[in-house]
Formats: sequence, structure tokens, C-alpha cells
Amino acid sequence: MLQGVGRWLRAAGYDTLIASNGEHDAELLRLARKEGRLFLTRDRNLLDEHRKDADIIVLLQANDVPACIEELTARRELDWCKAPFSRCLLCNVPLVRIGPEQRASLKDRMPADIWASHKPVRYCPACRKLYWEGSHVRRMRRRLKEFNRGVWK
Repeated sequence: MLQGVGRWLRAAGYDTLIASNGEHDAELLRLARKEGRLFLTRDRNLLDEHRKDADIIVLLQANDVPACIEELTARRELDWCKAPFSRCLLCNVPLVRIGPEQRASLKDRMPADIWASHKPVRYCPACRKLYWEGSHVRRMRRRLKEFNRGVWK
């Protein structure tokens, strides 16, 4: 569930590390402290076991993604339209706008209508995923605006 929250945070432009399964809490907390991050969790025991990190642990009580987003927004003033779609949703790296030379070489990796339209296309320099303003992004952008207005469902 918190992976879904993490993806929405990335979509909003927040630098968000999403832990993979099997990573140890102590190591993740050490990394969060080192990098100046908050540590979002639903694990009530984690706070008891790591009291020294209580200042960076945000324990969420909610049981679904929209409710977690509502709770997080109430506890931390978040701007869900901070820098929409400026980070890779998969690996969190800041996206780069591709230039005309790169665009031509990536023609086979984007829909013909996007390539022909010359609409902006961004890519992730780490995982090389391409992003453009399609219907999925428009729906997500509307959702981010709803979050800012306090509409959660």
C-alpha cells in the first residue's frame, strides 16, 4: 500500500525512496536519517523498536492509498502539485527533456502520434523510460489537483 503512496509522491515531484521487500528496517532508517528523509510506515511495532528515530518516522493508521494520502497530507503540509511528473515513477531519478536529436533516435519507442506532434517528451537517464503527456498523465494530474483540494476518493 505504501508503495502506491510513494508513487503518488514521486508523481507530485517529491524525492521518494520506495523500499523493496526484504530490506531491513534498521538499514532503511539509517539511510533515511543520512539522506534527510521521512520514513513512512504502517508498522506500529517499528516505532517501539526504533524510538531513537521517532522524529523521522511517520506512522500512518489508514488502510488504503487514498486514506493514507489524506492522513499524510493532514500531518505534513504537502503540495501535490509541487513539480508534477518531474521524477521517474519507477526509479525516482529526475527526468530530462529530450532534444530533437535524441527524439529522432527514440522514434521507435514512442507512439507515432506523440512523435509526430512534437509534444515534450522526457526520459529517465537511469532506466531510460520515456514519459509524455498522454491520457494517463492527464488523469494523474487531475488526481494530484484533487489531492491539493482535499478530495481523496
